[in-house]
Amino acid sequence: MNAARTLATATRVLRQLRHDPRSIALMLLVPALMLVLLRYVFDGSARTFDTVGASLLGIFPLVTMFLVTSIATLRERTSGTLERLLAMPLGKADLIGGYALAFGALAVVQSVIATTLALWTLGLDVTGSPWLLLLVALLDALLGTALGLFVSAFASSEFQAVQFMPAVIFPQLLLCGLFAPRESMHPALEAISDVLPMSYAVDGMNEVLRHSEITAEFALDAAVVAGCALLVIALGAVTLRRRTP
Repeated sequence: MNAARTLATATRVLRQLRHDPRSIALMLLVPALMLVLLRYVFDGSARTFDTVGASLLGIFPLVTMFLVTSIATLRERTSGTLERLLAMPLGKADLIGGYALAFGALAVVQSVIATTLALWTLGLDVTGSPWLLLLVALLDALLGTALGLFVSAFASSEFQAVQFMPAVIFPQLLLCGLFAPRESMHPALEAISDVLPMSYAVDGMNEVLRHSEITAEFALDAAVVAGCALLVIALGAVTLRRRTP
């Protein structure tokens, strides 16, 4: 991987996104608006909002970054942009790294906005440090970015990219422990949930919700989410095709 080429790719992607205000609004504002809606859904039960809101603070950025990244990357590929870039002295790792860096920068902004809103405007009450909450939200957004880059290689249209959401995101949403404790699930489902990264994202948020200090469980959860994001980005570079079918 060449650092200069990776940075140049990231700069180009950010310049293009600057002219796409709808995508920027989807990435930066939708998670915050969903948290506002959730806060007033549980208007009569602040404790429920604390419990559910902490988990969804990580899930909302993951879902939105997955959706935007997969569609934006696919649009570049179907328009022939990626083929022209790969015909130049630009490696697959440089290209994927540049996209990950660009969308990762937006993920940072998104996570800061959502976390700030949840803690200091909506009154989300957590025992742990707000910085730890922000860290998990950021890792979740980066994981969504990585998954979006990865699945875009297997779609031939934007409609197909959207169809990957039920296949990739929804099972994780059901099995991550948001709706029921994972240990209360059928043993087969519990075993599946143990290998899904969103489960560790939710567990990490719950650790911040309940503990004032960094626990071993939190460190493990954060490491698993970060490791999964890096692994999926690497797989995205491997599966990137030089020609669009």
